[in-house]
Amino acid sequence: MLQVNDINVYYGAIHAIKGVSFEVHQGEIVTLIGANGAGKSTILQTVSGLLRSRTGSVTFLGENIGGVPAHRLVQRGLAHVPEGRRIFLQMTVEENLEMGAFTQSPAGVPADLAHVFELFPRLQERRRQVAGTLSGGEQQMLAMGRALMSHPKLLMLDEPSMGLAPILVEQIFEIIRALHKAGTTILLVEQNAQMALSVADRAYVLETGRIALSGTGKELAESDAIRKAYLGG
Repeated sequence: MLQVNDINVYYGAIHAIKGVSFEVHQGEIVTLIGANGAGKSTILQTVSGLLRSRTGSVTFLGENIGGVPAHRLVQRGLAHVPEGRRIFLQMTVEENLEMGAFTQSPAGVPADLAHVFELFPRLQERRRQVAGTLSGGEQQMLAMGRALMSHPKLLMLDEPSMGLAPILVEQIFEIIRALHKAGTTILLVEQNAQMALSVADRAYVLETGRIALSGTGKELAESDAIRKAYLGG
């Protein structure tokens, strides 16, 4: 579904991503793990058209999408839940969700809202509430719900557990499992390596802009090197 081949991304003179290649197959959860500043978010932003690579290619559903504007990629089925949620703080929960459906026919929006409210009952309770007044966990649910309104073929999640209490982290990962079970393909960037590897079919470990290791989620969770570096022991 997604093929990233030899991308090199720069911030001015800083070489942030160095020859990274990886792939995501239909129906998989693939995770990118690594320390803060390893380049995980930069890779997602490059895939979703917010940043450009100087080399290589990004292929989605068999088409090279380098140079395609980000909003066109949403129409093609690529949804990105950014780090920090980036919801519309002054709008209500329901208005945020409707914004996520800008690529869809208005006729289908009520059914899509009903689906999101089934996944996230808390959002239904708060549907008329201004999004800026929600808790961090509720805002994360809203960001995910908004992305789902676009009917993504590939859902990219950037640090969905960041800043959340452990009980909410569990809830978010339960929802990730449920989405996967329902057939959504997911590319997950996550600092909580333990949780990420517990749900991932396959994983890539990033170190200073390069892929240092890859394998199944289970293999990496059981690897001594990964345990020492990311899993605390």
